[in-house]
Amino acid sequence: MVIEKDLSKYVINTQESIMNALKKIVDTKGRVVFAVTDMGILEGLCTNGDFLRWAVKQEDIDLNQPVSVILNQNYTYATIDEPPEKIEIKLKANILYVPILDHRKRLVAIARQRSKGEGVTIGDFVIDETSSTFIIAEIGVNHNGSLDIAKRMIDLAAEAGADCAKFQMRHLETLYKDTANTNAENLGAQYQIDILSRFQLTPEEMFAAFDHCKQQGILPLCTPWDTESIIALEKYGMPAYKVASADLTNHDLLAEIAKTGKPMICSTGMSNEVEIIESASLLRRLGAQYVLLQCNSTYPAPFKDINLKYMDRLREIGDCPVGYSGHERGANIAIAAVARGAKVIEKHFTIDRDMEGNDHKVSLLPDEFKIMVEGIRQVEESLGTAGERRMSQGELRNRADLAKSLIINCNLEPGETIHAEMIEIKSPGRGLQPNRKSEIIGIKAARRFKSGDFFYPSDLPQKQNTADARHYQVKRKWGVPVRYYDFKTLMKKSNPDFIEFHLSYKDMDQDFHKFVDQTYDLDFTVHSPDLFTGDHLLNPCHPDKSYRERSLKELQRVIDLTRELKPFFKRATTPLIITSVGGFTRDRLLHPSERPEFYERLAENLAILDTEGVEIIPQTLPPFPWYLGGQLYLNLFVDPTDTAEFCEKYGYRLCLDVSHGVLTCNQFKLSFKEYIEQLGPYTAHLHIADTEGVDGEGLQIGAGDTDFPALAEDLDRVAPNASFIPEIWQGHENEGEGFWIAMERLEGLF
Repeated sequence: MVIEKDLSKYVINTQESIMNALKKIVDTKGRVVFAVTDMGILEGLCTNGDFLRWAVKQEDIDLNQPVSVILNQNYTYATIDEPPEKIEIKLKANILYVPILDHRKRLVAIARQRSKGEGVTIGDFVIDETSSTFIIAEIGVNHNGSLDIAKRMIDLAAEAGADCAKFQMRHLETLYKDTANTNAENLGAQYQIDILSRFQLTPEEMFAAFDHCKQQGILPLCTPWDTESIIALEKYGMPAYKVASADLTNHDLLAEIAKTGKPMICSTGMSNEVEIIESASLLRRLGAQYVLLQCNSTYPAPFKDINLKYMDRLREIGDCPVGYSGHERGANIAIAAVARGAKVIEKHFTIDRDMEGNDHKVSLLPDEFKIMVEGIRQVEESLGTAGERRMSQGELRNRADLAKSLIINCNLEPGETIHAEMIEIKSPGRGLQPNRKSEIIGIKAARRFKSGDFFYPSDLPQKQNTADARHYQVKRKWGVPVRYYDFKTLMKKSNPDFIEFHLSYKDMDQDFHKFVDQTYDLDFTVHSPDLFTGDHLLNPCHPDKSYRERSLKELQRVIDLTRELKPFFKRATTPLIITSVGGFTRDRLLHPSERPEFYERLAENLAILDTEGVEIIPQTLPPFPWYLGGQLYLNLFVDPTDTAEFCEKYGYRLCLDVSHGVLTCNQFKLSFKEYIEQLGPYTAHLHIADTEGVDGEGLQIGAGDTDFPALAEDLDRVAPNASFIPEIWQGHENEGEGFWIAMERLEGLF
């Protein structure tokens, strides 16, 4: 079933002629017209059959008579308040259209049977299996809050041949859990809220941009992230809506958009196949017209994760046109997507990739076209498989930052029942996704909730992979990763020897005394931020001198902060500062012959720092790291041979990240045992997590490929004194639940 609210192609005034009615039936291929009065009240309908039955009874056929003389007034109809399921029942084999009326008998919508694989019409564009590709220039927030830049980008998008310029609209106060206090959020969420709060256009400016699109002959579209934005865009008269990947599981928002009767273009990134099927089923049930876009929601997306073949499965799931929304480098993959049947292409658009904001980095410039041999390689890597869709590690990370969660809006004691009115949907996506709402309603709370707490999988009746914190018996000195806001809670739950502060760039500007307000009988370590304000990724070996100087300045701030923290921890002697020391590239891995220059530059610049009283330990790194949910290429402290040579030559110890090491060995076909034997003698500290493939890092112990008993045996031999933390991705959620599960599984080994 499809419920259409654009009635222009179906409706005729009762005083218009039979000839006009027949023309409309022929033009629309709809086989029916609905005749309404000047007030919109439905008087009847006319089909091909109605006309023929009338015509055979006439001696002289006068097609200039009003259509009212041939109307069929014995028809099946539905009312506006009937649920879609009841309306669909009225669509039978011989009833192709059901008018939907309000309580004054005015025609407000038409329900019709959905054709197999039917297309979607947006403005003057038809999107179906025979149409040309509908090309969207995704401006998003790349205007960086400037209407003048937005208009210039619209001009350039039109000149580049785009059919559509798309923007994003958010009402931040209702969209995010707490925009005023993001200190408790992950780095990605902090970054996202910071960018959006500064780079939003006002609704009036947005509408001016839409008007400019029309003046330039390009269709304006917009992604609404919340109900308030839908209301504003409806007042403007938006012809269709784009649904972001982050909202595919937000059934409430999907339903609100479906109520508008406008076509929907829905990205499927950050969702698994079950969730895609659920959302497509919901849209069909609501009578929506929609397109599904294959998408990998990482910025930039690795070519191996794009999986263009999955468009075939999307077409089967949605019974609709399909397309591709790309966040990868270059344009070759979008071209390949069209070759595989994409009828919609959405690509990010910018006038300067060096502007602040993560989307700029994966956007195309207006004149970008040169993509030859590299593009061929990208297409080869991108094809993927047509099997069941799985979220990549980067998507899981971005899902946590960009998607939405179920939260509780009141305090609740254990044993009390959770009711629907207690549950709200807010960003970011750290807890249960919105489509799990029905599973929470009616169950009894297993723990104490404070207003604003997330719901987690462990809150469901069928608890899986959960563990309560306790004191652990381990051989090594061990600690727990913390943020300022949760370190007191986590350290009291167990018996760690130390805590490891994982700092974000916003933490660096916090007054830590608000959180660290007494002396603790613990040691501590510090994990330096990788990202600093202005999209600055720490890289003290960068070829550009000014970039290196900025990195050194930021790293010195971390050192100074560590020294200020030291008096608050009784067991601290020479605190370790774990840091990723750069050496990344954006387009390719360096050749081994290029790496020594970077190592030398790194050593020279680290020597400039005042490190009295602390010890910097570079972290071993993976070849394809995740930064804000997107991948770069890393070159230093990846290969075990040149890593060991650096430590030996310049006298540095390491933080050996087990997960990163397995990823490196998987990518380059190295022996992990030999990797540990090479780097173990230089290892002061361990980050322990499981791993899958070449970029699936930070997994729960036992969820990946790592042989932990063998690892423990090797480390006992080559790095017996190294301390460790369980560095499980999102392990701190629900008061450290992921860390305690890891400790249960590591106890007895380490």
